[in-house]
Amino acid sequence: MEIRPIRTENDYEHALSEIARLFNAKEGTEDFDRLDLLTTLVEVYETKHHPILPPDPVAAIEYEAEKRGLSRRDLERYIGPSGRVSEVMNGSRPLSMTMVRKLRSGLGISADVLVSDAPPKRRRKAAI
Repeated sequence: MEIRPIRTENDYEHALSEIARLFNAKEGTEDFDRLDLLTTLVEVYETKHHPILPPDPVAAIEYEAEKRGLSRRDLERYIGPSGRVSEVMNGSRPLSMTMVRKLRSGLGISADVLVSDAPPKRRRKAAI
């Protein structure tokens, strides 16, 4: 069983194909050991080369609002008056800590997602 480090996208694609082939391997077999090693290598490669970044705070609010069928008017109880909701959702105003707390407790959006060091992004049009 020769397993090599994943250094390139080609190596990565090959490893994914091999994982798919071995997916139903029985525990305790050489194929299962190979599958275990390959998934570990792929995880390390993905963490380094394809990190999953937290969503933009506005995107997280839009997602949660859409999932719950909330309108911008419904967001006023978490963000403030309609003008402030528009400013936040258009990226021209950052979330305040009060807004973060209300969104976290009311909609269950993680504060880690809502608090960002980056300046708000200017958005052309919000989804909701």
